[in-house]
Amino acid sequence: MSELSRPVWPAYPLSALVAGLGHCYLGRWKRGGIWFVLYALAVAFLSARSLSGALDLDEPFVVTALQFDAVSYADVAVPLAILLVCLLDVYLIGLTERTAARTAGADDLHSNRS
Repeated sequence: MSELSRPVWPAYPLSALVAGLGHCYLGRWKRGGIWFVLYALAVAFLSARSLSGALDLDEPFVVTALQFDAVSYADVAVPLAILLVCLLDVYLIGLTERTAARTAGADDLHSNRS
């Protein structure tokens, strides 16, 4: 691992918190922005019933979102699926970077022998 590369593991919890944040941590800004916009659109349009009470002053949004009887599976299925695929994408990026680093390290060892 070179001094300029970051560890990959912090990207996983960052992506679990906010879709696309792990990509931004890894330096893939455009990809992270696309994941964030996709997740935000899914939450805004596909979870409209759970977000409808977000602007009501009588009951906070966090309380209404945590009431499992008020939120149906269909309201959270697509945003959750997008979040899981985003996590898989971060994992595959990290796997690719580790494989590339090992290959580069092996090539450096072979070039030093000759």
